[in-house]
Amino acid sequence: MKITDIREATASIGSSISNAYVDFSQMTISVVAVESDIMRNGRPVTGYGFSSNGRYAQGGILRERLIPRIRAAAPQALLNDAGDNFDPRKIRTVMLTNEKPGGHGDRAFAAAALDMAIWDLMAKLAEQPLWRFLSDHYNAGAYDEQVLVYPGGGYYNPGKGLDGLQDEMRGYLDQGYKAVKMKIGAASLDEDMARIEAVMEVTGSGGDLAVDANGRFDLETALIYGKAMAPFDLFWFEEPGDPLDFALNAELAQAYPAAIATGENLFSLQDARNLMLHAGMRADRDWIQLDPALCYGLTEFLDVIHMVEDMGWSRRRIVPHGGHQLGLAMTVGLQLGGTESYPGVFQPFGGFADDTMIEGGMARPDEHIGIGMEAKAKMFAEIQRLVGV
Repeated sequence: MKITDIREATASIGSSISNAYVDFSQMTISVVAVESDIMRNGRPVTGYGFSSNGRYAQGGILRERLIPRIRAAAPQALLNDAGDNFDPRKIRTVMLTNEKPGGHGDRAFAAAALDMAIWDLMAKLAEQPLWRFLSDHYNAGAYDEQVLVYPGGGYYNPGKGLDGLQDEMRGYLDQGYKAVKMKIGAASLDEDMARIEAVMEVTGSGGDLAVDANGRFDLETALIYGKAMAPFDLFWFEEPGDPLDFALNAELAQAYPAAIATGENLFSLQDARNLMLHAGMRADRDWIQLDPALCYGLTEFLDVIHMVEDMGWSRRRIVPHGGHQLGLAMTVGLQLGGTESYPGVFQPFGGFADDTMIEGGMARPDEHIGIGMEAKAKMFAEIQRLVGV
């Protein structure tokens, strides 16, 4: 068993939307295919992966550093001890050989795209959905029959207005979602409060509304927003300040009584540990949101789960960011707290398989082999165009 080819390409997920910091019109991601020498139905078994939205494609790092190291490795150096499948930790060690510690940024996104493809390949070789593969090998056979999912939306869009924002949220509810998320921080406090109240008219309460500032606020502004939003008892207040400003987060947690969620812009186990140690996170209400398609991948994420539990937290407080199928598979098979979905943005890569059923804000696992990218038709057609044989 060996890897016979690795292909990468850049895909556009650009759109006119924006959040408090980023204009997504030029946004790109890296797409990866990892091909094996195992043949099924006349074709090599191939795993597919991509880096998550909100950053940019990392073709240079993939082509010049990570992929050549995997290609140069002896085939047995990439296999598990039984020799019947690949070993994601061994592959991670190979791809990150001669890389200095720290500086967990663009390199983490490139590695995450490759790592996703490896896990997709491994589950396909085992002829299992990834969620079941994770359950069997990493969670003693346990899994959830349904999991919390919520749509990331409510972006700033030219001409959208309050009516358009409400229509968007009604659309999510019509699709079966219950809790929804919207952006704040790119308008004045008064404007954002009007937007929040407009969405609450749709959801019926603050408990089904999360707001996301995308790291925009300084401490003073975060406290002002927190005080204004506290009476709503929102689902959560996401990434209020710079993701590495743990002191800001800790001070806000002292003043803001409802839940805080953060972590999508932390890209390593070490960063996640520092968040837990220094950011004032509260195990009874707050949420940890690392993105497995940005933080070196599912392989690193497994270590984050163990670290969180070692610190006395429940893994149910972990909600993977990213809005993609990998997060759904992980949440089901590893019994996490829920996962994001992007049914309306970052297409065709956002959201779940075309036949994923969502009811009452909960999604059920499917039986598609691997991550199930082939069951998301428009996305898989684009993947095949970019990195198919």
